[in-house]
Amino acid sequence: MCASLPVLRAQDYVDLSYNFQKGQQFQLEQKSRTESYLTVQDMMQRSTRDFQDVLVIDVTDAVPGKATLTLHYKDLRFNFNAHNQNIMVDAKVDNEKEPFQAAIKNLLNHAFTVELQSFGIVKSVNGLDEVVDSACTAAFGSLKADEKTAYTRLVKEQFGAKAFQAWLEQLLVIYPAHGIKTGTQWNETLPLRAGLKGDIDFFWNLQTWDSETAKVGGTGKIKTDKQENVQLEDGYTANAEISGNLQSDYLVTRSSGLPAIAVQNTELNGNYTYKADKSKGLKKDLQVPVKIITNASYKIKQMK
Repeated sequence: MCASLPVLRAQDYVDLSYNFQKGQQFQLEQKSRTESYLTVQDMMQRSTRDFQDVLVIDVTDAVPGKATLTLHYKDLRFNFNAHNQNIMVDAKVDNEKEPFQAAIKNLLNHAFTVELQSFGIVKSVNGLDEVVDSACTAAFGSLKADEKTAYTRLVKEQFGAKAFQAWLEQLLVIYPAHGIKTGTQWNETLPLRAGLKGDIDFFWNLQTWDSETAKVGGTGKIKTDKQENVQLEDGYTANAEISGNLQSDYLVTRSSGLPAIAVQNTELNGNYTYKADKSKGLKKDLQVPVKIITNASYKIKQMK
């Protein structure tokens, strides 16, 4: 007696990829909040970053296997709070007392490009560092040297090309190069490109799909390279031994491959080892426990 086996038909499989046509336009809205907790000599220090932006994405070239996307910020709002200092800016609301606002305003409506391969690999981000450098030069030119350095670092950490590529790689699903069925899991490993140094092991799974959409779940295992030096917001150099998880849920529009809705939550835990720095009064290396929590939501809609 032979046991019957389920027969999978072609219609049980779905091909997912990024598909664009020249002239299409999309709009991405992001809201995110990051909370960081450092415990320095039994004293907890908390910092927060709240970020809202609207990105316009124009498809300026599309050929089999890849597309060139031209992006610009339409709106930017940023709130940074640390060490009893609060920086709250809206790019469209002038604030002469806050130099950071001028830099954010200078980022609006300046185009840069992303080359995206059809299965989701971000091949390059071009022109964004030049936009950021120009914005910082115009906004911070009259500041004292130490203030200029601190403000410039903050802008580049948030908006520079490495930071943008790292953010985009975490947002977009990297699809497999073959058809998949409900329940299929696939994975990809990418480097941490901004701030911390290490790798993310991504795992995605297809939950359900129909003719128009697909629901995809994702997890990420994050681990830093403790041998690499990182530059922290307060100017210290440190090694980071930090690990954690990224949880993602996507509702994907099949026609483009872009998520119509995405929600991501990240939690990292570990230690910074601050390197001795006599100029800052740190005579020997100091281990500092750290916890970082980020919650983010995204909406992408086609405009034309």
